[in-house]
Amino acid sequence: MRFIDSNVFIHAYIKPRRRLQEHEKRIKEEAKAIITRVNGGEEVVTTVVHLGEIANLLEDFMPLETALEVIRGLLMKGNIHIVEISHRDYLSALPVAEGCRVGLNDALAYTFMLSRGIGEIYSFDKDFDKLENVIRVTERP
Repeated sequence: MRFIDSNVFIHAYIKPRRRLQEHEKRIKEEAKAIITRVNGGEEVVTTVVHLGEIANLLEDFMPLETALEVIRGLLMKGNIHIVEISHRDYLSALPVAEGCRVGLNDALAYTFMLSRGIGEIYSFDKDFDKLENVIRVTERP
């Protein structure tokens, strides 16, 4: 099972307000391909924190009803495992964020993955390339 970062959903669902550059078009297409695999039943895991990031951004870029429909779909899919996060989880992630100079939620995803033996993440965030023992997956397998 792979962890799925919030940016995959953001790139797949948000309609750009400007013309995309070629590398942005590629990312959007890759994000859609990942979402297609997930919609087809591929098992993935994320956290409530990352779900919150998705909700916040979707609500900013699309009508509220549409954003809530997308979030409801994510919550209802049996193959998308959404895991709770604790205060202790954030405390464990903080030194990683500081030491590796990555965002706290990226460090949270990373420490979560390590604790569960998950070695791959769907993400377009290159900060994950700085972290050991995790492979960032962006292209079709």
